Amino acid sequence: MSNVLSREKQDQVVALGRLGWTLRRIEEATHVRRETASHYLKAAGVPVRLRGQRTPAKPASEVSTDSRSPPKPAIQVSTDSGLPRALGSKSACTAYREVVFDAISRGRNAMAIYQDLVDYHGFTHRYASVKRYVRALRGAAVPEAHPVIQTLPGEEGQVDYGEGPLVRDPNTGKYRRTRLFTMTLGYSRKSVRLLTWKSSAQIWAELHEKAFRRLGGATKVTVLDNLKEGVIKADFYDPTLNPLYRDVLNHYGVVPMPCRVNHPDRKGKAESAIGHAQRTPLKGMRFESMEAAQAHLDHWEAKWADTRIHGTTKRQVAAMFAEEKPHLLPLPLEPFRYYRFGTRTVHINNMVEVEGAFYAAPPSLIGKTVHVQWEPGRVVRILLPVTHELLREHAWQMRGGYRMEERDRPKKTPRPVEEKLAQARAAGPSVGAFCDTLYHTQGPMGVRGVLGTLSLVKRHGPAAVEDACAFAIKNEVYSYRFVKRYLEHRAPQLPLSLKQIDPLIRQLTHYRAVVEQMANDKEVPT
Repeated sequence: MSNVLSREKQDQVVALGRLGWTLRRIEEATHVRRETASHYLKAAGVPVRLRGQRTPAKPASEVSTDSRSPPKPAIQVSTDSGLPRALGSKSACTAYREVVFDAISRGRNAMAIYQDLVDYHGFTHRYASVKRYVRALRGAAVPEAHPVIQTLPGEEGQVDYGEGPLVRDPNTGKYRRTRLFTMTLGYSRKSVRLLTWKSSAQIWAELHEKAFRRLGGATKVTVLDNLKEGVIKADFYDPTLNPLYRDVLNHYGVVPMPCRVNHPDRKGKAESAIGHAQRTPLKGMRFESMEAAQAHLDHWEAKWADTRIHGTTKRQVAAMFAEEKPHLLPLPLEPFRYYRFGTRTVHINNMVEVEGAFYAAPPSLIGKTVHVQWEPGRVVRILLPVTHELLREHAWQMRGGYRMEERDRPKKTPRPVEEKLAQARAAGPSVGAFCDTLYHTQGPMGVRGVLGTLSLVKRHGPAAVEDACAFAIKNEVYSYRFVKRYLEHRAPQLPLSLKQIDPLIRQLTHYRAVVEQMANDKEVPT
């Protein structure tokens, strides 16, 4: 033979031939001559179908998924009178006509109808009867050819989101669309399907953990789409993963593998598992609670999805999963500790803010961006953006608190701080003296008070702030808040007396004790 096709083209021609396509149709789809296609089909043992020739009927036992009755030959369907013979008295589904019609009107497929008849109506006949009955009503669809990716046991799992069923929201009392999370093993096609109301980076990672626990182990590789919960920046060669998702997978020893953009076939097994669940147990269904929806899905998973004969492998899913389970990675003893994360710019006082509290970073990073991870009530970590190197780890502080190690105290006044102090001195002698004392008594935390005082100069003018700072120095109350309230309550022309300002001083009685403790302690108190 002079024309030699590539392996991929050969597989495509053989696959289309097995679907019953004619040689002319194969030539139009693959651009391979009919003579060449006929040679490869005969070599593969596939019967060649010519134009106008019908495919012989197959025995019903090849499509049946249950083994409770012996195989029966397929019933030939005639459409001469507009109604097939499957709808006549010989069809086992005639007694369930209304149930089947109602299910078809809601979009449920033949397998879903068959499973409902067995579970709720005591149907004892085979799936092939229901399949012929439904197919005669709406016609049979021609399947499309797709490549099959072969993987070793325990090597790969595919994850994805899809639309879940309608469930009544307990908060609003209305039906609300849920999200369907699916993890499918590449070798056995065993799937774990979980329902959730919404998604976030932590929910996405928690669903992975639940799936690992249900499977009893983790796969070596996880193939995912480029959704934001897993991939912040899509790039086939160097994607930027979500830090929380990356650390969760590292905790379980799993390597993430994002797909190419607009290339869903790479995770076709997860896509197929989602479509299988949407078409069969969930199509046209509504549930009154999330627990009821998940219980219905779990029942279907155990009774039908795991016991079915998979169309590609031609083997039972549960039997293949029993072979694959020993190859899964063992689960760690402790679950992952979830944290929140974000980016922060180091202030000129070498502090970063997290939920109203302040934590010191190395002074060399002033003005630069760092990554911050925090576990509320436990710890705050400061890391480098690119290498994720841990720079500082601080104990959690309440709102308004701050934490600084002795090594992070600047040996001399940083240049940005010195420039701000110079601006304060230029505004007036009392303003300069107030800001100098504020910085030298409170250290880096006093920088915010200096910046606040300079903002008051822009708002109220140098003269008014000079008068307020002089009053604060006279009463030895070095607090930006005190100066601010003085300016807010000061009469337009008359100076404020000590008697009038006394309530403000009483509100700041703890101030001097805090300043004295900061001067005596080596580490800044909480």
